[in-house]
Amino acid sequence: METIAENIARLRERIYNRALKTGRKPDEITLVAVTKTVDTNRIREAREVGITAFGENYVQEAREKIPHIGEGVTWHMIGHLQTNKVKYVVPLFSMIHSVDSARLAEEISERAIERDKTMEVLIQVNIGRENAKAGVTPEELPQLLEAVFSLKGITVKGLMAMPPYFADPEKVRPFFTTLRELRDKLFPFFSDSLSLAHLSMGMSSDFEVAIDEGATILRIGTEIFGGRK
Repeated sequence: METIAENIARLRERIYNRALKTGRKPDEITLVAVTKTVDTNRIREAREVGITAFGENYVQEAREKIPHIGEGVTWHMIGHLQTNKVKYVVPLFSMIHSVDSARLAEEISERAIERDKTMEVLIQVNIGRENAKAGVTPEELPQLLEAVFSLKGITVKGLMAMPPYFADPEKVRPFFTTLRELRDKLFPFFSDSLSLAHLSMGMSSDFEVAIDEGATILRIGTEIFGGRK
């Protein structure tokens, strides 16, 4: 069985090679290690070999783990977030990937202002229009950006998507392309107030295709920590 360190070394090499193949700079891509159900000892193993960004899906799980990992890393909230949990998330996380309503953005703003903090967020787009997944539709995105760009204590850094799963990653490519094109279309209208620089897309099964299509944040768990129970 390969170790976490070996998994990370192999993963980094794949990211590096794919970025170069696509004509991109590898250092513009952030690897977020997804730690859902992963215990703190294994998270520390990843940290010891240089992983500095971790992603959690569930607030309660994050609250139990994060204090035991210590300083020097950043945490990304990548799961669906309810407004009543924001008060726990703002102190612990550096970025929230899953903003999908003006009400949620307003709550994040209020809690961040209380802590004299500016919270970086991504807008989640339901690019596959799946009923079981959160996120705004592409048509709703401009309206949500209009609603949040003037809020204090919050800054929109880009978009996030969880496209439908396909065993063949090439079938996911059109969804990644759509998210990038959507960002590029909106960028001129919001560039003075929002950076929209980031595209959080790509997981263990399809991250190389996501790199091709402009991903700047990869959310990868299985390729690092193995399959979950």
